[in-house]
Amino acid sequence: MPMKFDEESYSFISKLLNVYTLPRMAKVHQTFDDQKIDDVSSALIDELNRPEIMATLKKIKRGDTVAITSGSRQLRNIVKITSTLVEEIKKLGGSPFIIPSMGSHGGATAKGQRELIESFGITEDAVNCPIISDMTTVKVGTAPDGKDVYIDKNAARADHVLVLNRIKPHTCFHGPYESGLMKMMAIGLGKQHGAEICHDDGFGKMSGNIKNFGKVILDNVNILLGIGLVENAYDQTCIIRAITPDMIPIEEPKLLEIARSKMPRIFIPECDILIVDRMGKNFSGGGMDPNVTGRFVTPYAQGGIKAQRVAVLDLSDEAHGNCIGVGCADVTTKRLYDKAHPALSYINGMTSLVILGTKMPMVMLNDRDAILACLRTCTGIDRAKPRIIRIANTLQISDIYVSEALKETVEKTEGLELVSDFKEFEFDENGNLEYVNA
Repeated sequence: MPMKFDEESYSFISKLLNVYTLPRMAKVHQTFDDQKIDDVSSALIDELNRPEIMATLKKIKRGDTVAITSGSRQLRNIVKITSTLVEEIKKLGGSPFIIPSMGSHGGATAKGQRELIESFGITEDAVNCPIISDMTTVKVGTAPDGKDVYIDKNAARADHVLVLNRIKPHTCFHGPYESGLMKMMAIGLGKQHGAEICHDDGFGKMSGNIKNFGKVILDNVNILLGIGLVENAYDQTCIIRAITPDMIPIEEPKLLEIARSKMPRIFIPECDILIVDRMGKNFSGGGMDPNVTGRFVTPYAQGGIKAQRVAVLDLSDEAHGNCIGVGCADVTTKRLYDKAHPALSYINGMTSLVILGTKMPMVMLNDRDAILACLRTCTGIDRAKPRIIRIANTLQISDIYVSEALKETVEKTEGLELVSDFKEFEFDENGNLEYVNA
């Protein structure tokens, strides 16, 4: 049953909140390592032409089918990288096709998973090969603890599987294997059924399960190659690494540590209120990356800023209604609530056995009331001079906005530069903000 936003009740809330005044905000630039690859196609081809990689690729016989994984994250250059892989496989005589590989995402339906990668630009026309989306899995082996390991039936039947994914710290756990190639095999290719089994012990044992499941797949499936991508803090491709199957378990942890060092973060360690303009799975698997917000859904990972209150104002169109992670905020808006399709996040929550992120926080009519509700409910702060930080999303934080109470902190912190004057929040007639550009 839809939530009732009756005018009388919310009018009283607005009156309760309007006794507070929001501070002026200024734009601050954060400087990160900006090393990147300018020509991703050439860089990828160079990797594929390394002698040990080409020796592996020559296992492709004319007409062999090659399944290429495609995940649920909107990665920079992913269409170009995927289409280049397709072209190079065809040159070797292979017959490539794309498999949406994302566990339970996309509503755990074949149609939803196909639509998700298509929304990132990975269409049959764009990459010049078929997309085969199917939730059916087959057993390919058994992990040391007796758990059955499943993968997509079309991947299992292909002559070769090429595993493509970004390597990055996870939002719920830390270990030698987090988001990357091993996880793409264990959970991405596992579809909902395989992902559920891998999650069965909870996130405390996830890295170990990913390692065990991944090794079963490496031993029993014709994995041709791994292509690991690392992005810098500006969401740009900075490393493309081709890895032979036997070296994936060895090389991936090294790339993970590089990825960890390049992650974006807010240089200011703490604030009273963190405002996130938009959340969504295109920005982070958790909707809002807790490595930025500090709001983790499990005790098995830590980091990010320390904020007493977090407000998230909107859900990205690319999230297709999946509001997983909204429960990590304290306050949100009617706009986000109206866009949300909770069942999509419930599927993720039930598969991962973590439901904190699926809960709905306090819902305010507009952006102004959401921010003011955070201010009213903070404790032990100077409400006349609150320390507020505002970001566009958790993926793109090279530019942030801070309140006047943080001016001195900015001036003393290396890597931060004040680049605008302090100005009042500008709300429209509906009490909403024009969102900042990332």
